[in-house]
Amino acid sequence: MKQNRPEPVNLLALKPRRNLQWETNERGQVVLLVPKFQNRFVRRWFVPLLAKPNFRVRLDTFGSFVWNLCDGETTVADISERLKGAFGESAEPVHERVGTFLSRLEKDEFLLIEYTNASVLAVVF
Repeated sequence: MKQNRPEPVNLLALKPRRNLQWETNERGQVVLLVPKFQNRFVRRWFVPLLAKPNFRVRLDTFGSFVWNLCDGETTVADISERLKGAFGESAEPVHERVGTFLSRLEKDEFLLIEYTNASVLAVVF
């Protein structure tokens, strides 16, 4: 009997899309604005009482560059090539670096990466 295994997905073909508000600081680096509370009730009643309703996550130069390219249209392969073109050898190993960074952002729900098949679980490089 044949098992229904999910098909592996090529990470380089995926198109990540930003899922947060952000700012750019004076040095051109991205600052992510992460809400302190996700619960709708808490946001409605307690967030107006807070001086700062968001955590501020500052990205480094590489992270800011990648974040700006996560528009839902640019593939991970294109992002990797542009990162290597902009930073040269200092960005190596570029595919592993971008893959790890995007995986972490998706895990924290800062990015959305939509898969073509909802049952896909495995991601390959």
